[in-house]
Amino acid sequence: MRVELPSGTPAEVVAGSGERGIVICPDIGGMRPLFDDLAVQLASDNGWTVCVVEPFPDHPDSSVEDRVGGLAGQITDERLLGDMVAAADLTEAPVVAAMGFCMGGMYALKAAGTGRFDRAAAFYGMIHTPEAWRGEGQDEPLDALRRRGATEVMAIIGERDAWTPPEHVAELEEAGVVVVRYPEAEHGFVHDASRPAHRSADAADAWRRVTAFLGDG
Repeated sequence: MRVELPSGTPAEVVAGSGERGIVICPDIGGMRPLFDDLAVQLASDNGWTVCVVEPFPDHPDSSVEDRVGGLAGQITDERLLGDMVAAADLTEAPVVAAMGFCMGGMYALKAAGTGRFDRAAAFYGMIHTPEAWRGEGQDEPLDALRRRGATEVMAIIGERDAWTPPEHVAELEEAGVVVVRYPEAEHGFVHDASRPAHRSADAADAWRRVTAFLGDG
């Protein structure tokens, strides 16, 4: 069901039967049928109530190239993390986790520092904000992680992913994040089977691990 958050940002909500809520921040492509389907699947398979948040509500028709080239740097943490917190409230679940993919994975790491989420799962989220995306109102993911309190965090990483180089991943582990590495995987290997980088066996394993991690909450 399409709804609007208090800020006016569009979101997709799928109700589950259990006590966990999940807030998903999509990749840089934003909300689309891929994430509608993912929300339905996660709710059906796990009983989670899932809310997907649009990261570019002011530029819904912008191209991925424009988003990578500069629009991502116009996002403020106050706005997007505020929307993620509002989405958590919307689930009405006793415990809520943040989840994100690519750019959204970076925001899942940042969401861990809000104090609203008991767990966060980041699929190949950037560990340092890319240079082209840095702007006013942008915090560093590692800074958010260092003030996260009791929030537990898992990161799914492909070892051939140029967006998450080994030295950054080492910093993630030093911050106490549980890192799961896939040696042959590139960026974006889990959530979109149409991508050339998709690796079905690794994706299935990653989902098993993340589902278990979130199911422990």
